[in-house]
Amino acid sequence: MAMSYKTRRRLSLLILVVGLPAYILVATWLATWIAPQSMLGELAIYVVLGIIWIAPLKSVFKGIGQHDPDVPIKRFDDDPLP
Repeated sequence: MAMSYKTRRRLSLLILVVGLPAYILVATWLATWIAPQSMLGELAIYVVLGIIWIAPLKSVFKGIGQHDPDVPIKRFDDDPLP
């Protein structure tokens, strides 16, 4: 079942406010744990983890910056509301 626009908007806000900072902390810990001496290794890990986090969440963020498709668009200021 597809999520509604409002649900995706709220979920994306929750992900960006709570999930992303937590993911950044985990990624930082992981990068320093795996490659503590190699600056290039750390950089590679940060780049890979920076790209990977969006893959499972792409469907949530897709179309969030667009107009709500469930609300009819007013063409002029004096158009009556539905």
